[in-house]
Amino acid sequence: MNRRTLLGLLGAVLALAAWWATSAASTNPYYPPLPRVLDNLLEYWLGGAGTEHLVDSVRNLAVGLSLAVVLGIGLGMLIGQVRWLDRAVAPTFEFVRAIPATALIPFAMVLFGLGTSMKIFIIALGCFFPILLNVIDGCRQLPATLLDTTRSFGITGWFRQLHVVGPAIYPRAAAGIRIAIPLALILVVTSEMTGSRIGIGFVLWTAQTSFNIVAVWGAILLLGILGLVLNLLFGAVERLTDRRYHRA
Repeated sequence: MNRRTLLGLLGAVLALAAWWATSAASTNPYYPPLPRVLDNLLEYWLGGAGTEHLVDSVRNLAVGLSLAVVLGIGLGMLIGQVRWLDRAVAPTFEFVRAIPATALIPFAMVLFGLGTSMKIFIIALGCFFPILLNVIDGCRQLPATLLDTTRSFGITGWFRQLHVVGPAIYPRAAAGIRIAIPLALILVVTSEMTGSRIGIGFVLWTAQTSFNIVAVWGAILLLGILGLVLNLLFGAVERLTDRRYHRA
């Protein structure tokens, strides 16, 4: 375990200790004691009725984020390397990008109804643009020497994309995915708060309207843990990919 990981763990432990200490004797209904929140997290989300909501939200997040990654990288590599196409679609992308994905929930409800497809569409749309624009920018900044070398050796087609362009734009694509991960969590919750009967967002909205503050804090803590886990998983994927490229 390296020093950075140890410092991260120490910071998390200190934050939890501070939360525990400041909330232990709290009588403020909006700031319940941490043990009660942890009890709600364990009993409801990890072994009770909330498990179904958790699984549904994670499934929607995984599908929506995966679609955004595949489409963002694929279209980004195409648009970034075809100059006339880049110029043609840039104004349209800037227009759509300026519209928050949450503002399109009514449109998505009309288009897809109130089911899973609507939620996945909102998640994928919101996560798509950070990845797409980072990949396009990475393609625009490909070193001239790299492009000249591929032309000199006649490297074209899929081999060029997978073994030359892909590794070169990888850091920008990874940065876009890192931006998209917390966005995916936000969009999961907001898409489930409207016209839905399942998911973390639905539970959070129900707890808020019924003034169940402990359940609200439990859902918030769960979302924080999910965000941490997703970033750790993506960090592991990044390290594996880095080692592969360095060996190459």
